[in-house]
Amino acid sequence: MNTHERLGVDFGRVIQGAALPSGEVDTVFLQGGLAEALASPPSEGALEVLARIVPRFDGRVWVISKCGERVQQRTLAWLSHHDFYRRTGVPEGNVRFCQRRADKARHCAELGITHMIDDRVDVHRALRGLVANLYLFGSQPDPAPDWVRHTPTWADVEAAISAGTPAALR
Repeated sequence: MNTHERLGVDFGRVIQGAALPSGEVDTVFLQGGLAEALASPPSEGALEVLARIVPRFDGRVWVISKCGERVQQRTLAWLSHHDFYRRTGVPEGNVRFCQRRADKARHCAELGITHMIDDRVDVHRALRGLVANLYLFGSQPDPAPDWVRHTPTWADVEAAISAGTPAALR
């Protein structure tokens, strides 16, 4: 990959808590106790795929998540509990938080993010024109817009990043 390419990855419903193909969502991370949140598993394939794609970005990968202070603490605890940094190669400390989804654009601009994986169309809308490669993760209630690449699973993310994103989707 180009030495200027950088990856951003959402946490909730992407790295952890992805909706099942049925659309059902596991809410224990947000609503359960801390022990339950820490015990909640990563999304299927997330850690394995990240471990394979992080080297393509020479470690220039950040978790960029919208959440309040309580969920920020849980997220950091979950990442540590699951040995996320060692298992994936994402550098420890490469985690950014914001209070509004649209604020992810500020982080992407500051970090020079060129590829972003997120489960929300509104986030991608805020990143359109700023981040060249947009990956809409997981099951979606509506068809994906033609300017974003729909990646329902982590295997789809890996295939899309490995193949590159066609210019028509930028």
